[in-house]
Amino acid sequence: MFSYRHAFHAGNHADVLKHTVLIAALQYLTEKDAALTVLDTHAGAGLYRLDGDYAKTSAEAADGILRLAAASASTPLTPALQGYLELVRSFNTGHSTKVYPGSPFIIQHLLRAHDKLKLFELHPSDMRSLAGNVAQLEAGRQVAVLHEDGFEGIKKFLPPPARRALVLCDPSYEIKSDYGKVLDMVQDSLKRFATGTYAVWYPIIPRPEAHDLPRRLKTMAQKAGKSWLHATLTVKSSKITETLEGQTKRPGLPASGMFLINPPHTLKAALKDALPQMATLLAQDKHATHTLESGS
Repeated sequence: MFSYRHAFHAGNHADVLKHTVLIAALQYLTEKDAALTVLDTHAGAGLYRLDGDYAKTSAEAADGILRLAAASASTPLTPALQGYLELVRSFNTGHSTKVYPGSPFIIQHLLRAHDKLKLFELHPSDMRSLAGNVAQLEAGRQVAVLHEDGFEGIKKFLPPPARRALVLCDPSYEIKSDYGKVLDMVQDSLKRFATGTYAVWYPIIPRPEAHDLPRRLKTMAQKAGKSWLHATLTVKSSKITETLEGQTKRPGLPASGMFLINPPHTLKAALKDALPQMATLLAQDKHATHTLESGS
């Protein structure tokens, strides 16, 4: 259903949601002077060419970041979406958007000198790309690239020295066991470091595990007495259709969600404005919509 390599999907509607949430959360978390440790469990290559072979094969950015950038010329964006677009543009020259920063580069861009970033990646090719891309940052000991399973690897960094951390978890979910691994990781992490901020991205697809995941994360947060926030973006129907020639046509990824435990208290207000605009500007059919729930 998905290609493991994020390069095929860089800048799509799911990235718009995930990275808008990530940026808004980091902007709040870096307001306090104390050092922040960020753990990215599935880092990918870190930086992507939207005019490269992978991205051009799927052309998903056309209905994501590129559509948002085009719309911004005539439509004022909400602060959270404007912040996202400006950060992506900072990796490009002029008004063209040929380079797309993945979560490692978005995070590093927003961190201060005394913050730390731990990047985990298992895929050999993506690992090589990630290491090469990060080396160009000349960030020294601020950024660590680790060729290991992020589900397990984060354990040794929790709790962090300054007792402040953000964990971003966005596996491919190609393997069904990823859903269970996410739940196990969050459960274990809350025991190790109860006050960390945990952000989980997931695809909303016709698979029981995908619909069960946010429900179980919500139950987990409630049992732990933690605040939570759940945002979803749907851009089209998930129904399988047929072409005029009678061939089966799969819709691709129709929707995705972000579930956060211990979210920044400013995030809900930011997304309350941004999500409706996301759904309007990135809609691919009449089924486009969004949801936003929270609890404490």
